[in-house]
Amino acid sequence: MPPSRDPLPLDALFTAEPHASYAALRRVGPVHQAIDPDGTPLVLVTSYQAVRDAAMDPRLSVDKRHARAVAGHRHSMPAELDAHLLNSDPPAHTRLRRLVSSALTPRRTENLRAAVQRTTDRLLDEMAVKDHADVMADLALPLSLSVICDLLGIPAHSRLDFRRWTDTLLSSEPGAPEHSRKAMREMHRFLAELIDSKRGALADDLLSALITARDAGDRLSEDELIAMAFLLLFGGYHNSASLLATTVLALLTHPHHLAAVRTGELPIDAVAEEALRWNPPAMLAVRRFATEDIRIGGTAIPAGERVWLSWASANRDPARFRDPATFDPHRADVGAHLAFGHGPHYCPGAALARMENNIAVASLIRRFPRLSLVGSGDALEWVASLRSRSLRELPVSL
Repeated sequence: MPPSRDPLPLDALFTAEPHASYAALRRVGPVHQAIDPDGTPLVLVTSYQAVRDAAMDPRLSVDKRHARAVAGHRHSMPAELDAHLLNSDPPAHTRLRRLVSSALTPRRTENLRAAVQRTTDRLLDEMAVKDHADVMADLALPLSLSVICDLLGIPAHSRLDFRRWTDTLLSSEPGAPEHSRKAMREMHRFLAELIDSKRGALADDLLSALITARDAGDRLSEDELIAMAFLLLFGGYHNSASLLATTVLALLTHPHHLAAVRTGELPIDAVAEEALRWNPPAMLAVRRFATEDIRIGGTAIPAGERVWLSWASANRDPARFRDPATFDPHRADVGAHLAFGHGPHYCPGAALARMENNIAVASLIRRFPRLSLVGSGDALEWVASLRSRSLRELPVSL
């Protein structure tokens, strides 16, 4: 990708090989003018230090009211789904974060451990009757959906609807914008009805806890409840599934590390942390807007400019990580990645994602000692997306 003064189109050529695209950009500099697939100009930040600093900068707001011009983005959320953590700044963000944290406690996360193990074991039992399986379809996606629905308290008979809605929102197929709007309307209606029904029959689940969460007499509004449930469901489902498949892929394409995990020489959590750095499920942070004229990485950013921070690029910056394209769970700075974000918008579900991933990967390789990849890792197809890094399938021999 040659240096250019013209804005870079973040098109299919860019997303076909995102890590190579980002590497080329980092060689030019840490900050770049770009155009997203909707034709909207933006600033793309690619170096580790600039991304990390920008994530902490209060002059970069996630509130779209600070945008210089509001673009008609294909997948813009309806207003009733916008009232969540990723669209608010302090003090509103601080209030929402405190209320969510009071419900999403370490105890609640830890209490899911046995359910995660049971669901994993059931899915592995179903895989065991086959000679071949797809880790994405047979384990990662159904496990992730089950865990996030168990956490929120979503009835089993509604879970396939959620999978369909989420897959629609992530689709890049023709007609996706209209289908996405329809899916969001259906999700909103379902969540509103579910929250209303739970008010009359509170249970030991996260939605019930969010309904009753209070802080100095304050509580979440109806729109905030629905938007928060949507955010947790959408973010927790697909990102967790993508992490699981990527972790398994990393082990199957690095058999010496897989052997070390099997013998106990290499902890599974170190493998997972390196997988998060190597191929983070969320490639980009939520968009931000400069609230005043600022500088990022030496580049002037005018007030109102839309800024994208690339976690994926930061995690492979050779100025921060030695030999960054190499999967190396033994590296000393294995936990220094930005895959779960940084600063006030650090992912509140990170602990749950780690627990779910580590249980599933450890159980999979223990259950199938001859587990191997079908075909070449280079031949695998990734979902074409600027925002997420996800395999379409991961075929394995058992």
